[in-house]
Amino acid sequence: MFLIRDVMLVDGSGTEPRRADVRIEGDRIAEISAANSTGERDANALPETVVEGRGLALSPGFIDMHAHSDLALVADKQHVAKISQGVTTEVVGQDGIGYAPITDEWLPTIRSQIAGWNGHSELPIDWRSLSSYLEVLAKGTATNVAVLVPQGNLRMFTVGYEDRPASSREISQMKGLLTDSLDAGAVGMSSGLTYAPGMFADTGELIELCKVVALHGGYYAPHTRSYGGGALGAYAEAIEIAKRSGCALHLTHATLNFTSNRGKAAEFLEMVDRARSDGVSLSLDTYPYLPGATTLAALLPSWLAAGGPDAMLLKLRKVLEERDVSIDHDSVRARLLESLNLTGSDGFHGELANWSAIQISGVSNPALASLVGRTIDEVATEEGEDPVDTVCRILIEDEMATGILMHVGNEENVQAIMRHPSHCGGSDGILTGNRPHPRAWGTFPRYLSHYVRDLGVLGLAECVRHLTYNPAKRLGLHDRGLVREGYFADLVLFNPDLVRDEATFENPRQPATGIEAVFVNGELAWWDGKRTPSVSGQVLGGRF
Repeated sequence: MFLIRDVMLVDGSGTEPRRADVRIEGDRIAEISAANSTGERDANALPETVVEGRGLALSPGFIDMHAHSDLALVADKQHVAKISQGVTTEVVGQDGIGYAPITDEWLPTIRSQIAGWNGHSELPIDWRSLSSYLEVLAKGTATNVAVLVPQGNLRMFTVGYEDRPASSREISQMKGLLTDSLDAGAVGMSSGLTYAPGMFADTGELIELCKVVALHGGYYAPHTRSYGGGALGAYAEAIEIAKRSGCALHLTHATLNFTSNRGKAAEFLEMVDRARSDGVSLSLDTYPYLPGATTLAALLPSWLAAGGPDAMLLKLRKVLEERDVSIDHDSVRARLLESLNLTGSDGFHGELANWSAIQISGVSNPALASLVGRTIDEVATEEGEDPVDTVCRILIEDEMATGILMHVGNEENVQAIMRHPSHCGGSDGILTGNRPHPRAWGTFPRYLSHYVRDLGVLGLAECVRHLTYNPAKRLGLHDRGLVREGYFADLVLFNPDLVRDEATFENPRQPATGIEAVFVNGELAWWDGKRTPSVSGQVLGGRF
């Protein structure tokens, strides 16, 4: 039982804030009344904790539409990175490859491929189906969680890492696996179309899978085929998939990176608005930073990734072996150099490799720790070698677990896209690594401080709507995302004048300032700069 008294209520609807008293009973918002108008409680009522809200704002809990907390939610019940910035709900299973559903055969491969996202986690993965993963989450998590089905997993289980079209029989098998996961409670499907093996799917295959998602009322969240020179074409493919399948579309980390996309946000948003006017249910999310983050291996061309991580490592060793010998045009080394330096790697979003923009953010091998914070160009210069050889050597020595930052963003595009009325917040936050991207700890306070208070790109009420109601609407959550009587009490109490992200690229694991309290389903999860023991998060979707 809590009474938050005389607070500035920013209710998530986008309307002007107003002063109010808000009473929480159990896991719900029980009463909203004019400030200081709440009467005396009945003598027989349960006692309540009074929180003085003067000078503070109260909003719905923030919803992270693109989280990489798949293992963290199981292994780390405190989950301070997200709770401390006001996140009360996360969507996991992103970018087309994840930990559910999984098979005994493919678990080691997946662990290896996304070690750069999650580290070489020692967490026992005892589940196999998405349903059993949700059962593990339902035992108690820091935040609420919704799960997407990774399309790359479906392809891996049926086609493997072969770069070829799936047969009709294989597509049917994928659709069956997808149906099982959606029936279990998944809210949609993600894809990672610059990551093997999902990248080997053609448009027709994705349309067939999205038809299944549409039948279940879910949405499709593609990491598209390019965020560089081919970005607009890649977004056009995603929209075409949505149109032809009838599936709702959420463009996750909807960015336009690299010099080739400078000033193209208007063209992209015109494409978005046209699709929406044509009847496509379309939304998007962004993170409020310029650099992106992924794994170093992801930048290499798709033909190198064919066959899986072990096959890729063999090819990388071949590249180094051919360094000091005469090579022909068809050799692995020659093909890799041509792709990265002359034609543009599809893993590098079709752009020519700019190794001065690629900074190492995390390694698994302690012997490589000195590389963290340095660019590939800097390491190559010091070692006196070609940057491509540096990349191959690091990936071999680090067993593919190297994380990177990509300094390729464009501020004009970032601001234009976040203003769109369908915009949501998504951190794309990677929680592991020596110096991960600060967005894992700072995304939501950064919106409120840098883009609301400092720059005025969004007003406070509008920004809160983007971080709460918009994503709740996409997820089909009819009793979250707004501060309303009867809604779940996922709430954030913050100081609008002082809230600020403290996480930096040099020191990324820093809680924000100005987040005073966070409630998850009515339980206090963050108070006075400290995490409480509460693990009141719920699984959202299906029978959960």
